[in-house]
Amino acid sequence: MTDYLFFVLLGSGSGAIIAAFGVGLVVTHQGTGVVNFAYGALASWAGYVFADLRRGAYPLPFPGLPGRYHFDGDVGFWPAMALALATAAVLGLVVFVLVFRPLSRAPALANVVASIGVVIVVIALIDRRFPDNAGLRVGPILPREPVTIFSDVTVPRDGLWLAATVVFIAAVVWGTLRFTRIGLITRAAAENEKGALLLGYSPARVAMLSFVAASVLGAFVVVLASPMIQLSPNVFTFGFFIPALGAAMVGRFRFVWPTVITGMAIGLAQSSFTKLQGDLSWFPQFGAREGLPFVVIILAMVLLGERLPDRAAVSTWRLPAVPPAKLTPLSVVLPIGAAVAGLLVLGPLWRGAIMTSVIAIVLALSLVLLTGFGGQTSLAQMAFAGVAGFALSKLAVQWDVPFPLAPIAAALVATAFGVAVGLPATRVRGTNLAIITLAGGVAISEFVFKNPRYVGDASTGGAKVPNPQLFSWDLGLILGDQASRPVFGIFLVAVASLLAVAVANLRRSASGRRMLAARSNERAASAIGISVGRVKLQVFAASSFVAGVGGCLIAYRFGSVSDASFGVIASLTVLAFAYLGGITCVSGAVTAGVMASAGIAFYGLSRMTGRVGQWEVLIGGVLLIVTAVTNPEGIAGGVRARLARRADVRPTATEAGV
Repeated sequence: MTDYLFFVLLGSGSGAIIAAFGVGLVVTHQGTGVVNFAYGALASWAGYVFADLRRGAYPLPFPGLPGRYHFDGDVGFWPAMALALATAAVLGLVVFVLVFRPLSRAPALANVVASIGVVIVVIALIDRRFPDNAGLRVGPILPREPVTIFSDVTVPRDGLWLAATVVFIAAVVWGTLRFTRIGLITRAAAENEKGALLLGYSPARVAMLSFVAASVLGAFVVVLASPMIQLSPNVFTFGFFIPALGAAMVGRFRFVWPTVITGMAIGLAQSSFTKLQGDLSWFPQFGAREGLPFVVIILAMVLLGERLPDRAAVSTWRLPAVPPAKLTPLSVVLPIGAAVAGLLVLGPLWRGAIMTSVIAIVLALSLVLLTGFGGQTSLAQMAFAGVAGFALSKLAVQWDVPFPLAPIAAALVATAFGVAVGLPATRVRGTNLAIITLAGGVAISEFVFKNPRYVGDASTGGAKVPNPQLFSWDLGLILGDQASRPVFGIFLVAVASLLAVAVANLRRSASGRRMLAARSNERAASAIGISVGRVKLQVFAASSFVAGVGGCLIAYRFGSVSDASFGVIASLTVLAFAYLGGITCVSGAVTAGVMASAGIAFYGLSRMTGRVGQWEVLIGGVLLIVTAVTNPEGIAGGVRARLARRADVRPTATEAGV
């Protein structure tokens, strides 16, 4: 029992971070009505600023400027803390004014996508400005001397100090929201923005102050925790943020103390899992820590789903329009012919960019099905793709299942995972569904992709996948001394073309019309006899199958499968470029593939400028934010709208006097 108590208390620091992030999410939601998925990333940047200041430099985030401004040496604790918190305040203000304020009346999807864009931008900046970002530490801040509890349990006291600090901060936030004028205004705006406006209060000003205050809170806790937790782009961005989402959901994004208690409990329980994994043979050795927040989120959805607030659900904006699917010989033959010609004529580097774009088209098609046709949100598409990739390795290598049965069966395995994660879609939607899929994707990544029982020994370079062979034809990318074979690219084009035609035909079918009806108005769809829950599961199944096919194509391209290709960042990046291209139509998926990271557009720009490739992820994130704010229909939708307007104003023959 003493050992278990030691591990439980050892988790006090992690629990404090989770609780603090949860309180920050509550403050943000109370003021703005949105869930800021970039909260952990913004706090991480402030932590890196503090660490860099202690090394005598200040990072400059803008491309084209020197990486950092150098001081004579360590600026000291208090100046570093003040500058880090000021940076967090300014960054929060800029993000709110440029991103979230323009989306104040937008649907939940636009806010989620914009948040993802901010995450991508911040992580890209950290990777560029801090090459040693994976294990950055700073000197001690809180007292670290061991303390003995109950006469026989000795633990470092810095975690306990951090927990006490967070509890004090939570008490201040609770008192402010409960008893002060600004708290009363914030709660009034959260309940009824129009009513607060009629009383003479500015909801926009309240939202701005809430966003900035929450940003400073997150930065302060990250700075205090940085000596205990190595700074890493993913640790605070996802590792602590996702459990904080679960804690905030238990608190219904309104109540401080349930959020704090749940966050602390998650941290303590995750720490105790380390002991349980060593003592109990049946206890999961992988994914238990990451799976716990997913369980908490699911339970919160089941128990509180009808009462979870979502102010963004009442919106004056509609989801991007879904255009009619028009297949013409030109629209089919032209892109296929261009891709095949490029594969046969261009060099191996261009050939690789074309292959990347074609695979990205397949992944974007899965989101066209899910979000464009079904109106559902998923932040776990690459997790489903990874499930198919690892299943393909098992089927083809260990069980000798031949091509094409192996990739089809592997995609069906991904379909099962997609339906399981999408089951809550029958009850929730919008931001809440995005939270579930994000947590589910992380749980799949940790429980499956890092478990040698399922994926083999990671030290061997990943799970092996043989070349696809159809009869006596080897369609692989590499065969003997032949590298980057065009036949593999043609195989990719054939698969992507079949899926694109299938998605376009689905749009025109009775099933597609049911999807669009449920997407447009669930109550109206139910009134005319459509089973909305069944339609949602069908959308998740079809989308996961297509994503699974994309995962198999990735596996065939690299000849192996590893968790590095299917992490959370990969899922967010896929959604980013799919939304950027146009998430409601096949042409948008093609545009997304062309613009994908390491795809045709970025490779071409890199060849012309020599520098774009260094910032392609950052550029993609910025373009995603701009698209979410200014053009919800994406690039393809914007082009289509401009052509339609031009056709409307074009004079007819009579008007022209003919």
